[in-house]
Amino acid sequence: MNNTPQLHQYLPSDEVDLFELFHAIWKQKKWVIGCTILAGLLGVGYAYLSPKVYQISSVLRPAAINELDALNRSEVYKLPPADALAKVGSQLESYEARLDFFRANPALFEAFQQPGRSLEQSFEAFNGSAINLVLPDPKKSDSPNSYLRLEMQYPDGLDGVAILNGFVAYAIARQRKQVGADLKVIVNNRLNELKGKIDAARANYETGKASKIARLLEADKIKRAQLQDELTALRLQMKLQRGSRLAELDEAISIAKSIGIKNPTTPSAMGADAFNGSSPVVRTEVTNQKVPLYFLGTEALEAERAALVRRTNDDFTNNRIAEIGKELRMLDVNREVEVLNGRKDEDMFLQDVEPLWAEEARLRGLNIDMSMLKLVTVDRLALEPLGPIKPRKSLIIALSLVAGLMFGILLALTRHFVHLRRQNGPFAVLDERRLPGR
Repeated sequence: MNNTPQLHQYLPSDEVDLFELFHAIWKQKKWVIGCTILAGLLGVGYAYLSPKVYQISSVLRPAAINELDALNRSEVYKLPPADALAKVGSQLESYEARLDFFRANPALFEAFQQPGRSLEQSFEAFNGSAINLVLPDPKKSDSPNSYLRLEMQYPDGLDGVAILNGFVAYAIARQRKQVGADLKVIVNNRLNELKGKIDAARANYETGKASKIARLLEADKIKRAQLQDELTALRLQMKLQRGSRLAELDEAISIAKSIGIKNPTTPSAMGADAFNGSSPVVRTEVTNQKVPLYFLGTEALEAERAALVRRTNDDFTNNRIAEIGKELRMLDVNREVEVLNGRKDEDMFLQDVEPLWAEEARLRGLNIDMSMLKLVTVDRLALEPLGPIKPRKSLIIALSLVAGLMFGILLALTRHFVHLRRQNGPFAVLDERRLPGR
């Protein structure tokens, strides 16, 4: 029972005496200070010996509306300033554009070219984390304050300013060239479309012209055939009439001879032969009957018959034959067909092509040279940085000092507790027979 107080005196307690710990650390301040100084020296060495990394940036903003006005007013290619900025951003982010710039400027990237490494592998070493494109907030993409920021981190010994500004200019030129190529293709497509419509109108005109000429010639042919038929029929009719007249004359001549009428006379004159008075008599004969032909007398009838027998052509006896000859002569040449075939500038007669010609002239007059087109505004060019962003010397040194201090304190506490354990070692392990209750 008398040994119990002595046992509690040497048993460890759960309470921590902060003053005792601070005192223990203070006693080993050399270790703490040494660790702090050592860590600080390591931090200083790392801060001053680690490679320096610089960061630069360039900011692009939408171009003014008047810069793209001529392109947008062409009614061929619509490119609002915000869309132009987005297209340039696509070029800046394009792997192909970056690779082409890398290939076109080998002198700027000599630091990334190493023996045994291909061009693409050297480019991957540069493109992995060197250039970063910061895009605007999608919710504010329609804002007039939209922008693009291109950031680049590069090690010491590399002309990062020339690389970043050169790449921005290269991307803008590449997109400008793409816009020019697109505009040229669109204009050529429009011109080909207009040419197709004009050719179709010309083909339609040629077809219509040939059809009209064919109709006119066919109408002339039909008219000529009809007139020829009419002329043949009239001549046959007059020939038959002449034969009929000859038959009538022969009959009248025979009658006139039989009754002794040699000179023209009338029925009343023949009946007045009985009146042989000396006084002159004037006879007037009113009748509605046709006087027979033989009363003309044999002399007149034979003279007419002889004339009819000698006649070889009856055309002069009918005015219609002369009219038919006139019409046939006019059908020899169709003046409308002659004018149609004699047209020199037939495009002037095309229908509904004036707007097409006007549009074609407008498209051919467009300026498709986009070499001076300003797609974006370079709000800020990359400038030489005032200092590196890595390593941050003050932060590294401060952190190394803190780490050294903490490590020194931990080392001091570890040595203190090890020392206590060694001092209390004989009383920490007791024979079970000396414990109370045994």
